[in-house]
Amino acid sequence: MALTLAALAYPGMLGLSMTATAQDRIIANTQWGPLTEQDRDFVVKVRAAGLWEYPLGQIGLQKGASKGVKTASEHLVDGHAALDASCRKIAPMLNITLPNVASPQQEGFVTQLKAETGKQFDTDFANILRMTHGSIFNAIAKIRSTTKNSLVRALADQANDTVLDHMTVMEKTGLVDFDQTLFNQTTPPKLPSSDLTPPAPPAGQPEIVLTPPPTATSTPLDLSGAMGGGANPGTTPAPNPSPTVG
Repeated sequence: MALTLAALAYPGMLGLSMTATAQDRIIANTQWGPLTEQDRDFVVKVRAAGLWEYPLGQIGLQKGASKGVKTASEHLVDGHAALDASCRKIAPMLNITLPNVASPQQEGFVTQLKAETGKQFDTDFANILRMTHGSIFNAIAKIRSTTKNSLVRALADQANDTVLDHMTVMEKTGLVDFDQTLFNQTTPPKLPSSDLTPPAPPAGQPEIVLTPPPTATSTPLDLSGAMGGGANPGTTPAPNPSPTVG
């Protein structure tokens, strides 16, 4: 498991490499405040996270051998359905193109776990997801503390709560090897950007929707508090980039 996790590790939840240009470069002034490259990338990353963790939660509900893994799977489906709805709500407001599939690295996690059963599945499930959520936790804090865009701030608040919840339920499985997980989290392998970037959707492809479970407890953003923004009226929407960083 250690070799597998090390090979697939960081930034698992995000699925994106860092761009060589300044992440704080403003790419658009919007009525909700300036939008930087890292703001745009964050919205894309949250969407990409749901595109592999939501289906993995569904798999865990079917294949999980322990109550803890099944409970964690319920949290993945519930939390990412709500986060995805929030991303799909604010992305068109900021003119951000969202991916329809996760990165090759993230899809690799799903392929690996689909092939596993029993205790091996439960153990790798808990450790992979604890590692990837741990990787993004600090990144969310950075976005929340630095963004001047009120919509991105609201998404960061929701993502922070969701990721903390998911980290906690993974830990409660009792299967997390903290030494190995933290090592993989803090010493990422060097992977090509093509492995870390979700591809842009083909033109005209319908947007994939992650359906909330019937027992959903998480809710998408209520943007009423974020609509004040931080820019002057009449500012322009963000450009419509592909989800590729750079």
